[in-house]
Amino acid sequence: MASTDAVRFDSAAIKSIRAEPLEAVRPAYNVALGYLRGFLVVLVMAHHSVIAYIDVTLPRSKSLGAAPYYWRAFPVVDHVHAAVFGLFTAFNDDFFMSLMFFVSGLFVWSSLRRKGAATFVRDRLLRLGIPFVFAAAIVAPLAYYPSYLLMGERGISGFVHEWLSMGDWPTGPAWFVWLLLTFDLAIGMVFRMLPTFGKALGNLTQNARAHPARFFLLLVAASAVAYTPMVILFGPMSWTSVGPFQFQTARVFHYAIYLLAGVGVGAYGIDRGLLASNGLLARHWARWTTLALTIFVLSVAFFLILLAQLHAMPAAAWGAIGGVVFATTCATLSFAFLAMFVRFATRRFWIFDSLSDNEYGMYLIHYMFVSWLQFAILRFAMPALAKGAFVFLGTLLLSWGASAALRSIPRIRQIV
Repeated sequence: MASTDAVRFDSAAIKSIRAEPLEAVRPAYNVALGYLRGFLVVLVMAHHSVIAYIDVTLPRSKSLGAAPYYWRAFPVVDHVHAAVFGLFTAFNDDFFMSLMFFVSGLFVWSSLRRKGAATFVRDRLLRLGIPFVFAAAIVAPLAYYPSYLLMGERGISGFVHEWLSMGDWPTGPAWFVWLLLTFDLAIGMVFRMLPTFGKALGNLTQNARAHPARFFLLLVAASAVAYTPMVILFGPMSWTSVGPFQFQTARVFHYAIYLLAGVGVGAYGIDRGLLASNGLLARHWARWTTLALTIFVLSVAFFLILLAQLHAMPAAAWGAIGGVVFATTCATLSFAFLAMFVRFATRRFWIFDSLSDNEYGMYLIHYMFVSWLQFAILRFAMPALAKGAFVFLGTLLLSWGASAALRSIPRIRQIV
């Protein structure tokens, strides 16, 4: 190959080369995105760890198969509460799963181009399908057994009987894994029929490096269109459950939008688009963070007004306004965290590398540690803040250690 000194390019040629999509090679490890994934998983664990201590009164079910089914979202409900945990979980719920779908989409296009549709689908089935089966079949029953004990201890055989008699199979946080797999399989089929669709998505993001606000507005508009009709029809709290497959009914298309947004940003080029380390998003991280916190506070105020004036307007009107509020809050918080990590997560540290390596395994198994730790200290005379901190730290360490131990097995390491 000729050296770069022996080759001359004019400015037009250089612009042409920069406009072309990246080559179909395995992208180098991105420190900011790797650490962001680990952070989001830790946020998920913190969310589940403290949800038992938010200020909410829920009627207790008499059995797993009898309504109400709050135990599926709240395996353990403690008698001590902390208002700050309610605010914390509301903050998380506004963005963290959406951002996980976005980050999951960033490397989809390069993987498709490198492997082809058939190999991509096979790898997705291996990396997402097998862990989902494990989480659904093993982790979920273990995680929900404390809920059964709180209904009146009747032994393992009684639990198995009620579990198998429900008509579906709750999987807890593993819903994210199967829904991501479904989206990825659909993208693989589209790629087989329309190999250039990624380039089209990438073109929508090509100005995001210099004008992130334009891409932000596009994302808000698309997610509002996807979410608002669904929340009007089904409400914000509805879940769909068919066998072991669950998803938040109103948000399913919203999550698809975020995944596709990630695919587009990745297709154009992570290092030269929205997430460029010297792009406008990273440089203006403080502005995005301030905007995100402001929008979140306003969204909380809207929610409080909604509770006070629930019957003053038709439900459809509140749903429409709430849909736009959620879409805007979600996008601002997501952009703020993307900006902060792209700006500051530039150096590698061994402990964060370990977290990044183990985050997927930690996500898969953490729920059983959460519910059992909450159950174990249920009758202890401790403040809610102390209980939440204890459960979170215990879950973090146990999940981290268990994931590292499992990944020491070569076959498991190839998948997780």
